[in-house]
Amino acid sequence: MAFAITQTCCTDASCVAACPVNCIHPTPGEPDFGTTDMLYIDPRACIDCGACADACPVDAVFPVERLTDSLADYAQVNADHYAGKPVAGTLEHESPLFHDWQPPSFARDLPADMAALEVAVVGTGPAGMYAAQDLLLHTSSRVTLVDRLATPGGLVRYGVAPDHPSTKRIGESFARLHSHPRVRMRLGTEAGRDVTADELARQYDAVVWAVGAPAPRDLGLAGEELAGSIAADTVVGWYNGHPDVPRDAVDTTRERVVVVGTGNVAIDVARVLTASPADLGSSSIDPHALAALRSGAISEVVLLGRRGPESVAATAPELRELLGRSDVDVVVDEHDPRIAESLDGPAASEAHGLLRRARREKIDWSVPPPSRRVVLRFHTTPDRIEGTVAVQGVHTADGAEIPAGLVVRAVGHRGRPVPGLPFDDGPGVVPNEAGRVDGRPGHYVVGWIKRGPSGGIGTNRTCAAETIGSLLDDAVAGRLPARRRKPSPLRAVAGLLRRH
Repeated sequence: MAFAITQTCCTDASCVAACPVNCIHPTPGEPDFGTTDMLYIDPRACIDCGACADACPVDAVFPVERLTDSLADYAQVNADHYAGKPVAGTLEHESPLFHDWQPPSFARDLPADMAALEVAVVGTGPAGMYAAQDLLLHTSSRVTLVDRLATPGGLVRYGVAPDHPSTKRIGESFARLHSHPRVRMRLGTEAGRDVTADELARQYDAVVWAVGAPAPRDLGLAGEELAGSIAADTVVGWYNGHPDVPRDAVDTTRERVVVVGTGNVAIDVARVLTASPADLGSSSIDPHALAALRSGAISEVVLLGRRGPESVAATAPELRELLGRSDVDVVVDEHDPRIAESLDGPAASEAHGLLRRARREKIDWSVPPPSRRVVLRFHTTPDRIEGTVAVQGVHTADGAEIPAGLVVRAVGHRGRPVPGLPFDDGPGVVPNEAGRVDGRPGHYVVGWIKRGPSGGIGTNRTCAAETIGSLLDDAVAGRLPARRRKPSPLRAVAGLLRRH
């Protein structure tokens, strides 16, 4: 029997390198790599060796015969990706769609006597850790990991939903690098406050900034400042126990929550807030959040999408998981005739096609939900948040009044300026060329602060490879500024007492 890749695929392509028969696609270098929701195993070519399952950092690969319950669809999902395509490596097609095996390629030419570099990586989320891993595995560099929090992990620790434990497992592979003999840790150290960019440049041969895009985008609506109007990051940090988020940040005493957005974060918020507390009890959810959900009254989460179902922002795996739940009703509000036209017409994407599984009805917002449910309301633009002191509901451009006690904006992120580095306020990134910071030799960026808030965990692997490639090219060419003093060998504890 073949293996299949499932929902939690991080697309970092570790499995591609492990596969001996080239049956996992898209691969790095193929045109659609980085654009699909996940990678796929061709069941016609799979030899059932299990190498991909061993290599997967997020436990997303299983034998087809072990796919049960919510994962049962993934045997067909993998097979459907290859429908009508030739089998890689066969002679039945003169021009197979998939690449042939190529001779080894050595993208980096490093001198054998190259001196060990001292590199600071600011940020210990996926982008920073892929960069550190590249340096540690392929050079003799010494790496100092700098993080403003007392605990490393970044978005893997504090951004992945607690009911997705397999996705969090990639943190285990990163954590093994924390004790690497060529790694130092400077935790509780905030760049820009505890140490400046210039100070880091004096101590290290190069500085890699992996500080993400931590600022949530605002809606720009009247009433957005009311109590009960919060960013999705606040909800995610709340249920993950982020030290910067107050334990009472989310009011669970009202029945209805409105989430503006239909992306993966919006789906995560809806899924966790409507989950049975009994089911969440075995997850990594913060105990205070779990207690609030147990004693709270949330029974409905409404997701508002500005465009139609064909433009739903969530990936197919996220929607498939939501629609596969038996304890929550998933409904599409048919308030607009364009919604039925979209759902009954050709599927624009796999995610769009999955929405046909949802029940449809025209929702009466004056009536409390009859059961625990998630409602997707497309073609809806909020024009103000109602309330005087606290949120009482959302008014939409089409005249609907949706009562709610909590409004969550999940409309994306943007980077914040990094003190000492240039910043492009438009896209919210540090301007760079292949990771090299413009006008600041020796400084590099990786992840969302480099490319903007797009791509999942695995996207950071190829992003980091490009940035580290630029860093090493500069080192070989002698373009790195001279380091003035040695980095401290001590593990910094600045800020630890301040935060507890």
